[in-house]
Amino acid sequence: MLKSWTPGEEPDKDEMKVQLEKTRNRLYDLQMKIKEHKLPVLVLFEGWSAAGKGSMIGKVIRNIDPRFFKVATMSAPTEEEVRRPFLYRYMKQIPEEGKFTFLDSGWMEQTVKEVLNGELEGDAYERRIESIRRFERQLTDNGYLVLKFFMEIDKDEQEKRMKKLLGKEDTKWRVTGFDKWQNKHYKKCENVFDRYMKDTNMSSSPWYIIDAKDKKWAELQVMDTLVSSIEVALQNQSHSVPILQNVFPLVKMPKLKDVELEGKTIDEEEYQKELKKLQAKLGELHNRLYRKRVPVIITYEGWDAAGKGGNIKRIAGALDPRGYEVQPIASPEPHEKARHYLWRFWTRLPKDGHIAIFDRTWYGRVMVERLEGFCSENDWKRAYNEMNEFEKELHDWGAVIIKFWVQIDKDTQLERFNDRQNNPEKRWKITDEDWRNREKWDQYEEAVDEMLKKTSTTFAPWHILESVDKKYARIKALKIVIEEIEKALK
Repeated sequence: MLKSWTPGEEPDKDEMKVQLEKTRNRLYDLQMKIKEHKLPVLVLFEGWSAAGKGSMIGKVIRNIDPRFFKVATMSAPTEEEVRRPFLYRYMKQIPEEGKFTFLDSGWMEQTVKEVLNGELEGDAYERRIESIRRFERQLTDNGYLVLKFFMEIDKDEQEKRMKKLLGKEDTKWRVTGFDKWQNKHYKKCENVFDRYMKDTNMSSSPWYIIDAKDKKWAELQVMDTLVSSIEVALQNQSHSVPILQNVFPLVKMPKLKDVELEGKTIDEEEYQKELKKLQAKLGELHNRLYRKRVPVIITYEGWDAAGKGGNIKRIAGALDPRGYEVQPIASPEPHEKARHYLWRFWTRLPKDGHIAIFDRTWYGRVMVERLEGFCSENDWKRAYNEMNEFEKELHDWGAVIIKFWVQIDKDTQLERFNDRQNNPEKRWKITDEDWRNREKWDQYEEAVDEMLKKTSTTFAPWHILESVDKKYARIKALKIVIEEIEKALK
């Protein structure tokens, strides 16, 4: 792609000046439309060292109200970021609706550096490319405009610019050892860039190669592409996105009405004995998880009053408090609602060796958001595949993913609701929303059945906890967590 690229015809200076002024004014006008239409715009600048990525961002943002954008320089990942999934630090940077984010290098630069260093090859490279393609497609499917610019200069131009930078005391720091190495091995780097760009050039997020030898001409190319892409994105906002077929192997799940709750009990003496033994075992495993840097993600969904909180408490009670965090998930805050719905979960992921316990999860998209009309039908139907992809990303990172559905029947829920309502010490646990949700029991059951059927993958299967007897459910959950962790540590 890069090697076969032919630069466009550069206009004369007078024409360039007229066109630049026109595109600058148009971008200034469009920023208000972006805000009005809640269009989030993510602009990625990649390219050769010394090609002018940073200065180009500076020129573009001069035409935008500072309240509507942020700029992030994505240097090498920190020690903290290395302990998270590859896409974590990039997902953190995505803009809110109606705003821009400009990235000075990003997932391309990190990937090609790892290829050039011999750290990423074969199947690992293919998995990385698949992750990036899914990441970009999920953003565009969820209403983002993703623009990817590659700043192109030849070997001689790069060498000339680096010499100029190295010749001044105030700028020589900008030329790194890698920059010099890149110029010396220009052809090798070009081959890696070319392959990467071919692999990630998608219709929803194509590459734009910018002839960066002349800085004014480079600015016009970027500005023209930016303006025209925003105009098209605003026109296409109402279009529905295709719902992709699931490609991951699934585990067959029963319907909730077929889950046997009778006889799933445990007496107090056996409960206490099992609880002590299993918590001690889980505590030992937690130390091994930390030593081997294995992340664990435990998620809880279930009926209101099913006993999620008590179940979580018994899991957490076995763990070193320095190595886990419980994430209670309520309605999204305004800054969370203004981003991709998975953003608030990406940003709560644990470091490797740590455990995150989610009390409610991303599956709200296909339950409460679906039934209460908080997202469109296209949004929630698309989400099954998106959530499977999210969990595949976590699995490929090395995470143990344990998903629980806590199951009770309608009569048990009513009994527990009344107990909470009539007990002053428990009344805070019951809300009007709980009663409203109960009225939609049948609709929720249908939604949960579909969720279990479509998202119980072999790498992140659902486990049903029969919780008419809460103690039985707690012991079952501990056994499952121990079993899954032991499998991962073998």
